[in-house]
Amino acid sequence: MADATLTFENGTIRVESDADLDVPFTEADARSKTRRAPGFRYAALRDALDERGLSYEDSVLDAPDLPDVASTYELRGYQRDALSAWEDAGRRGVLELPTGSGKTVIGLKAIEQLQTATLVVVPTIDLLEQWRRELESEFGVPVGQLGGGEQNVEALTVSTYDSAYLRADELGDRFGLAVFDEVHHLGGEGYRDIARLLAAPARMGLTATFERPDGAHEVVADLVGGKVYAIDPEELAGDHLAPYDVKRVEVELTDEERERYEDANEVFTNYLARSDIRMQSGSDYQELVKRSGSDPAAREALLAKQRAREVMMNSDAKVAALESVLADHRDDRVIVFTAHNDLVYRLSERFLLPAVTHQTGAAERREILDRFREGDYSRVVTSNVLDEGVDVPDANVAVLLSGSGSEREFTQRLGRILRPKEDGRPALLYEVVSAETAEERVAERRR
Repeated sequence: MADATLTFENGTIRVESDADLDVPFTEADARSKTRRAPGFRYAALRDALDERGLSYEDSVLDAPDLPDVASTYELRGYQRDALSAWEDAGRRGVLELPTGSGKTVIGLKAIEQLQTATLVVVPTIDLLEQWRRELESEFGVPVGQLGGGEQNVEALTVSTYDSAYLRADELGDRFGLAVFDEVHHLGGEGYRDIARLLAAPARMGLTATFERPDGAHEVVADLVGGKVYAIDPEELAGDHLAPYDVKRVEVELTDEERERYEDANEVFTNYLARSDIRMQSGSDYQELVKRSGSDPAAREALLAKQRAREVMMNSDAKVAALESVLADHRDDRVIVFTAHNDLVYRLSERFLLPAVTHQTGAAERREILDRFREGDYSRVVTSNVLDEGVDVPDANVAVLLSGSGSEREFTQRLGRILRPKEDGRPALLYEVVSAETAEERVAERRR
């Protein structure tokens, strides 16, 4: 007779035992008179029972059979290294590779290797459709979809984070492998429950930038596994990614812009000096935001900071610099990135550039990107919407007119131009920075 029985119930592993075993990772459940562990502890729970030499009946997974699947892709050396590192880590962990380096291919090879029912979780509809096309094309089997108007579960299923969040407790026993694309999203407060409730013993996270400014990547490491492999764009440039260069272009504010910038910045810095807020971390900024709710001076400081930021990020000289870059790259494919929608539309009107923002409808965005891919458009201007989660056509020039100090944002935007070009030409990223402003520090921080 087995010492224990393991079953899945609403995102938890239920452990029944006549001897009331004190099993690691479990807590007593007075209602059912059993012990329970969150779904993600399933693999560790089995390991603990094995180490103690305890026998158990395991009926946790109710995964549908996956027909034999095989991919035609041949892994590159670094992709093999990444997959091997994940295997050596017990088939758990995060792989950090640049955009355009073939993270999806590694995920496909993991599915082929394990031959088990798999759930792929992605942040956007664009990525959902991209993964579904790849899986159907490579494996020739039906692929389920959760999100984008469909709720269909198959042995291979792709889901948005939103849909997976809603159904994880119900579907947590259906998959042996979970692949989290853009896994840093899993650090979000609600999305964490997806990984907590799934019992899938094998877990893979894919991202170009794992660390989060709020430290939530540590939570992801507990749920999926830590970072087991990383490679920088510099190591792949020239062989597997396009060689690239980053050029910083410093521009001067006009006299009128300088006056507005300095006046606003003075209001902000004077408040910081009086309030003893140092603005050295995200928590300092949150403290300022919290105070602004009840302190008019804090609110004015916050508004002044925003005014100064808008001046330095949307200066006239930046528009002139972009005009020069576009003139120098008439035969290139160019993506222009900004931080604000207002500047996107200003540039779109000034240079007759197709614009993509969060306000752009899905059909219009798809048409713009398709025409960019086909060569009808040679340039496009966008805000943060194309940073990740969208299948962006190849370009070889990117212009950063404005952005945050986020290393992730910089890496993602650089990645948009790194796919190898047929003619072998290098990629070029321009950073346009307003001189003698806080933007200089922002640019340094994101490097």
